[in-house]
Amino acid sequence: MEFKVSLTHLESPDWLWGMADARISSTGKSFVLRRSLQDGDSARRAAESAPRGAGAEPPEHALSLRATGFRQAEAPLPRPARPGRCQLCRGRASFIRREGAGRRPLGRRSARAHSGGRPTSGGRRALPSRPFCLRAAHTWQSLLASLRLPERATPERRAVGTMGKGTGRDKYEPAATSEHGAKKQKGKKDRDMDELKKEVSLDDHKLSLDELHRKYGTDLSRGLTPARAAEILARDGPNTLTPPPTTPEWVKFCRQLFGGFSLLLWIGAILCFLAYGIQAATEEEPNNDNLYLGVVLAAVVIITGCFSYYQEAKSSKIMESFKNMVPQQALVIRNGEKLSINAEGVVVGDLVEVKGGDRIPADLRIISAHGCKVDNSSLTGESEPQTRSPDFTNENPLETRNIAFFSTNCVEGTARGVVINTGDRTVMGRIASLASGLEGGQTPISIEIEHFIHIITGVAVFLGVSFFILSLILEYTWLEAVIFLIGIIVANVPEGLLATVTVCLTLTAKRMARKNCLVKNLEAVETLGSTSTICSDKTGTLTQNRMTVAHMWFDNQIHEADTTENQSGASFDKTSPTWAALARVAGLCNRAVFQANQENVPILKRAVAGDASESALLKCIELCCGSVKDLREKNPKVVEIPFNSTNKYQLSIHKNANPAESRYLLVMKGAPERILDRCSTILIHGKEQPLDEEAREAFQNAYLELGGLGERVLGFCHLALPDEHFPEGFQFDTDDVNFPVDKLCFVGLISMIDPPRAAVPDAVGKCRSAGIKVIMVTGDHPITAKAIAKGVGIISEGNETVEDIALRLNIPVNQVNPRDAKACVIHGSDLKDMSSEQLDDILKHHTEIVFARTSPQQKLIIVEGCQRQGAIVAVTGDGVNDSPALKKADIGVAMGIAGSDVSKQAADMILLDDNFASIVTGVEEGRLIFDNLKKSIAYTLTSNIPEITPFLIFIIANIPLPLGTVTILCIDLGTDMVPAISLAYEQAESDIMKRQPRNPKTDKLVNERLISMAYGQIGMIQALGGFFTYFVILAENGFLPSSLLGIRVAWDDRWINDVEDSYGQQWTYEQRKIVEFTCHTSFFVSIVVVQWADLVICKTRRNSVFQQGMKNKILIFGLFEETALAAFLSYCPGMDVALRMYPLKPTWWFCAFPYSLLIFVYDEVRKLILRRSPGGWVEKETYY
Repeated sequence: MEFKVSLTHLESPDWLWGMADARISSTGKSFVLRRSLQDGDSARRAAESAPRGAGAEPPEHALSLRATGFRQAEAPLPRPARPGRCQLCRGRASFIRREGAGRRPLGRRSARAHSGGRPTSGGRRALPSRPFCLRAAHTWQSLLASLRLPERATPERRAVGTMGKGTGRDKYEPAATSEHGAKKQKGKKDRDMDELKKEVSLDDHKLSLDELHRKYGTDLSRGLTPARAAEILARDGPNTLTPPPTTPEWVKFCRQLFGGFSLLLWIGAILCFLAYGIQAATEEEPNNDNLYLGVVLAAVVIITGCFSYYQEAKSSKIMESFKNMVPQQALVIRNGEKLSINAEGVVVGDLVEVKGGDRIPADLRIISAHGCKVDNSSLTGESEPQTRSPDFTNENPLETRNIAFFSTNCVEGTARGVVINTGDRTVMGRIASLASGLEGGQTPISIEIEHFIHIITGVAVFLGVSFFILSLILEYTWLEAVIFLIGIIVANVPEGLLATVTVCLTLTAKRMARKNCLVKNLEAVETLGSTSTICSDKTGTLTQNRMTVAHMWFDNQIHEADTTENQSGASFDKTSPTWAALARVAGLCNRAVFQANQENVPILKRAVAGDASESALLKCIELCCGSVKDLREKNPKVVEIPFNSTNKYQLSIHKNANPAESRYLLVMKGAPERILDRCSTILIHGKEQPLDEEAREAFQNAYLELGGLGERVLGFCHLALPDEHFPEGFQFDTDDVNFPVDKLCFVGLISMIDPPRAAVPDAVGKCRSAGIKVIMVTGDHPITAKAIAKGVGIISEGNETVEDIALRLNIPVNQVNPRDAKACVIHGSDLKDMSSEQLDDILKHHTEIVFARTSPQQKLIIVEGCQRQGAIVAVTGDGVNDSPALKKADIGVAMGIAGSDVSKQAADMILLDDNFASIVTGVEEGRLIFDNLKKSIAYTLTSNIPEITPFLIFIIANIPLPLGTVTILCIDLGTDMVPAISLAYEQAESDIMKRQPRNPKTDKLVNERLISMAYGQIGMIQALGGFFTYFVILAENGFLPSSLLGIRVAWDDRWINDVEDSYGQQWTYEQRKIVEFTCHTSFFVSIVVVQWADLVICKTRRNSVFQQGMKNKILIFGLFEETALAAFLSYCPGMDVALRMYPLKPTWWFCAFPYSLLIFVYDEVRKLILRRSPGGWVEKETYY
């Protein structure tokens, strides 16, 4: 990229702008821009004659070309002559006088010119069409945007990408030039999302204090003036996060009423009303069946919709996260006075003070600090509090020490800083915008239900149209044909299935809640079961989010720490004098204390005031050596030097409880190498020995080994101060140190780690056997991340990374073929430079992956990469940094205890116990509900065939109608409902967590094999059972099957009262109808009888019913319930009037028994072949 810029600047009372030429050469193309009102000569003459002001321009009116990538000195810009508003930030605007146009700001009318539109006089292009304030970068952002420079020419171009530059206040949309105007641009939303996904680009941490003062116009000792603060507040708006867009409640309710399956039922209801309307218009006494059916269908949709809405509303009452994110008060310095103001009033350039316990009110550039530490875990995922100081320590703004971020907590110490970003422009605001702007997409179960609707609709329309044509061929009237068409379509709609699916999902959601998984969205229940990749956060999810002492090194040996309450696992000699000395230093040189009134609480569960490392040391010493409080009371502290980033040690001097040793004892802890440098001796078996090369080498080996385990290592030393130099009452001075801080005695090392949760390794193992890939995505250090990944089994034993292979073969890393390593650890800085193709390659060819030091934007990119591979991705996380990835994933899983409110808002499911193992339970439940929904749908659809075929035979063979519409409703919404729901309680089959995750493209909820089984096999046997019963009853009443063919017209004619049966007996219309309705009842009862067998065979898809057993009590209840309901409808007095159902002879109940037994035997034989010949023809054709 090459820039060539010349700028002739005019300062004139006539608001004359001079000529600005910009030439940009990029990848062989040349773009030329000319902005001019006057020719060059007149511009120069104007410049020479213009009077000069008495003083330098204020710093904010200077143009920093550095910000846009130009290597050129700063050039002053003119002060505006009169007030106006900048079109970019609504600040004060520069005014320009056009030739013959009078004095006015550059207006909106010239928008075309700004995007490379019409040329002005002289063939030159018009000036940029907006007035710009004198914040130089706004002017130059617009100039460069109008040129459509390649992205890296202006790396800090937009939004938070220009954090703290004054240019980051707004989102700029690059205008198309005449050369590029024809190119199709992305939609605004896509562009915004692409910008948000870019890494945080911030240069304030690199600026000196003088540059910081010039940039923000802030007096670094007195702060802003109230007037200036008010002006900035009016320009930038309040320091608040824009709340995420919420869906109105009425829209949510309408989605439940008109979404997915409900729509099919509404269509069915409308068709019923249409059929009734046609009948009412053409018949004197129309049949009311279609009217009843329409009303019932509408009622089913409304009741089920209300139920679903209630369930979802109950599950989704999550806190108003963004309000909770903003601290209420902030301490600012304005005009030299300290003021406590509402945090919303903090503005860019404000001088802010924070102390331990405060939340950071905005993004701050630290200018002074005293022992300040902040908890960045919700932003970066690091467990350990991070030190803040004025020092620039890292190019990455997220890792440097001189930036403190909005909404993180100050744990201890004090700091003063300049506000560099507020509200949505902060790093946290950017993440919140990214999360709220992401589209979640359809859940897998909603896709499956949509697919199911397509199948059912297709079958219904095909049958309806086919028989409509057939009825016309058979010379039915077109009105009759239309009624048949509607009847067949409605008969295909499984009215009770919507309620069944909703109840099944609700029951599973309640069952998961008992297992600590709160489901916000019912459809997320099944999504978790479909998961093929889990991207898990480390801190707090895989680990306990509390530092714990893991190892100690003393007496030249590494010992494993025992952190059990009863100290049953101690692996070292607690009587060692060296251990006593090490424990004494760790207990005394420690500011952590147990909070009050916890004497009866187990030590490991006690709340501690202090940072994570010191808390771990306190608990360890309390467990191993007894009361630390007593130790401190016996050895009272005299003086202390807190830890700071320069010394990298903490030191305290105590009165010695052991007078034989000395009067005063100096203890120190800190970075091991710094501590060792201050020592001349080492304590071995209680005796001081010279710190020779051998001892140093032993220290180095131990330090490397513990560090390689991903543990945080601290060194400890002490010194008994000689009594002759330090008598009683000696005044120790920590500013002008008057005591020795070197030639000390090294005691040992203690290492700490945030340990894995106990149940996680087993859970990861279950995921692996279930074919689920577990990827760790963390903001922590790669060594720590790798150690935890190995500890929990994400990197399994024996699998190596390229670094491990290089170490084993003693060759450079770049000589190792990455494909040889099954595992890999990717650093965030490497991921930043990767293309999508490279990321895809890693995800495809490595089975065990750890991403460390990742940013929130990178977590999102990783999720998208997994989704490109066709994976259904679950993402776990607890921090604000996880929320974009949680929202983008197919299912986001937030932590209920440690999780931030924003992460809970973005997630679909919340783990109430923060345990990764609960996810595996959730996966099992999700797979189980998918299996059980399949079984429930198979059971429900099977009865469709015996419901549809009577109608079809009625049309084709012209026989009396075997089954009425009302009776169909009694099956779908009566007898079938409880049995269908009871399948949701069915236990898992033996292979549920041993099979691969389902492929959403091939393994559908309803596939052709399920339709084949339900409609083509079991359904046909059921229909045969129904027709057998129907013909038996009619035969017993005198109508043999042969005499029924073609009898329909005479049978249904109310004016014919002399229809003869096979024996010559005449039947009136009323008598015929009683026999017909008795047939309807018997057909209904026969469906109930064959559905007994169907319910039992639907318990399993592969296992034998004898293997599975009959342990499902709800299912057994369902069998009795449907039988009792059928008997009630048949025998209850008054049913002949209400539902036209008549009592049956007891023998007629047994007509369908042989068919029920046939269904059971047929399916058991099929499943036996399935188990005996896996992958065979029977499995391919019938295993659904």
